[in-house]
Amino acid sequence: MPDPRFFSVAGPFSLQEVAEISRAELGKGADPEIVISDVAPLDEAGPGEISFLDNKLYLSLFTESRAGVCLVDPGLASKASSHMTLLLTKEPCHGFARVADAFYPEPAPEPATAPSASVSDRAAIGEGCRIEPGVVIGAGAEIGRRCRIGANTVIGGGVVLGDDCRIGPSVTLSYLIAGSRVIIHPGVRIGQDGFGFALGEKQHIKVPQLGRVRIGDDVEIGANTTIDRGAASDTVIGGGCKIDNLVQIGHNVRLGRNCVVVSQVGISGSTMIGDSVMLGGQVGLAGHLRIGDGVRIAARGGVMRDIDAGTTVGGFPAVPMREWLRGVAFIKRMSKR
Repeated sequence: MPDPRFFSVAGPFSLQEVAEISRAELGKGADPEIVISDVAPLDEAGPGEISFLDNKLYLSLFTESRAGVCLVDPGLASKASSHMTLLLTKEPCHGFARVADAFYPEPAPEPATAPSASVSDRAAIGEGCRIEPGVVIGAGAEIGRRCRIGANTVIGGGVVLGDDCRIGPSVTLSYLIAGSRVIIHPGVRIGQDGFGFALGEKQHIKVPQLGRVRIGDDVEIGANTTIDRGAASDTVIGGGCKIDNLVQIGHNVRLGRNCVVVSQVGISGSTMIGDSVMLGGQVGLAGHLRIGDGVRIAARGGVMRDIDAGTTVGGFPAVPMREWLRGVAFIKRMSKR
């Protein structure tokens, strides 16, 4: 179970309550009054705990698990051991996420402003906010209700945060307009100058970066990620995007809604990315590209050209996935000659 020094468990919950939370159906013969005390992975769960199976790679763990309850796709229900109670859903991982959130809800911030924080008297701070030691908030900043601002974070003048935002320690925010329920992890830098220069043989002249960063609702940004402000128009992160640690997003980039960007991705300036795009780890995108809705780019892919909607690509330079895999297979065969 999670370490109680760091995590406080709620509950317990009955099986019926958990079924409603997870949006799952009770399996055959399930007793809705069963009490569930905690969540746990398949290989660690005990009789009073709930786990889930979402990947066939873990089928052996599922069949051997001691978990009292498990969320599972109906098609795999027959593989469960006789002692296990089942909750049936086509989305076991989604269901487990909802259940885990019920057992370990994010506590509301205890409203307070640390004495060592420096908050401009021209900043607007919403009700119920917690501002930790060493925080600096500039003039004209607007912080929504119930926000938590981590220690030593700097929020520049004019920055706007919506309600229920969670900003980690040692974050720097400037030239930013953000929506509600935005989560920003430690060390993130948002709104700094984009890498914009008028290049010349004798001198590179800095181009003023006069845009902002706009972030939609329900965005999460991982530790030590950097997002440059726009040069003239804004850099935009669409609502619902999930961005991992150590990502670099250049000036004027526009990221559509519900995109997933995995660690160490680099997106060059003025690239336009559609909705529901998935970028694997260490993907690199050249500047001024157009990436269509639903595109998937495999890890370490190097993108040099526009990609049509719904396409899956990989390799460097990135090509359609089947073409890349054929090339890899060909090289492997040639190496054996």
